Amino acid sequence: MSLASEKNKQKAADWPTFDNILQAAERIRKVVKHTDLELNLNFSERYEANIYFKREDLQVVRSYKIRGAYNKMASLSAEALANGVVCASAGNHAQGVAYACNKMQVRGIIFMPSTTPAQKVKQVKLFGKDQIEVVLHGDTYDDAYHAAKHFCETNAATFIHPFDDIQVMEGQGTVGLEIFRDADFKIDYLLFAIGGGGLASGVTTVFKQLSPATKLIGVEPVGSPTMYTAIKEDHVVTLENIDKFVDGAAVKRAGEHTFQVCRQNLDSILLVPEGKVCSTILQLYNEEAIVVEPA
Repeated sequence: MSLASEKNKQKAADWPTFDNILQAAERIRKVVKHTDLELNLNFSERYEANIYFKREDLQVVRSYKIRGAYNKMASLSAEALANGVVCASAGNHAQGVAYACNKMQVRGIIFMPSTTPAQKVKQVKLFGKDQIEVVLHGDTYDDAYHAAKHFCETNAATFIHPFDDIQVMEGQGTVGLEIFRDADFKIDYLLFAIGGGGLASGVTTVFKQLSPATKLIGVEPVGSPTMYTAIKEDHVVTLENIDKFVDGAAVKRAGEHTFQVCRQNLDSILLVPEGKVCSTILQLYNEEAIVVEPA
């Protein structure tokens, strides 16, 4: 086998694929809501463009994270599920895994930073019911992640990564599939938040296949520019300090797999100051608009 063929084989194993995203859509369709693609009149008028929001806040767990979590768990063997699953999350992924555990009747241990708002912890317990246990550890997602990985190593449980996992990326990619199918118009720009890069990897895989002319723009908070820094440095780096205000996107290190996909698929990354995020939330609240949680 040639070196080029070996690299292509490795890429096929380590990257999400369009065909697998189609399969993920079928796998999760009875659990995940096909959410609306909604024209936002306020933003469209303000920026003199047709601006649509993909309403993933209408999922039962209030974010797209259920897609990747359920697709991953539904792909596991019965033996792996019998040993239980573990995850680490600042909130949204935890809720997705907890809900999947409840639906599939699988035991789960959810590690969350001790700084997680009480409301998010409450929601995780609500979605998981008696199938899950919440463990609060450390101040950041990364602290919780290392504790969760150690638990898996000592208890033979399966770790459900929030972003750096092929089946998780492919589950998140179903967001892009729905956007493309629901849009009866040309999509010039598609913008999406980046934390570790799972959503970005899945969605861009779809659009590279179905709409290659669409400009694919990632958005990260200035205080935790993990993917931006990785692409700039041409390798994954661990940030020493991050701003935790946008907690759903505040990770110190992008995924190894997601970095490879995003490096190839993204057209650019926008960095947004945390202060701008805060003022925009307040503005939207005052306009009685819907606020979508960061990825």
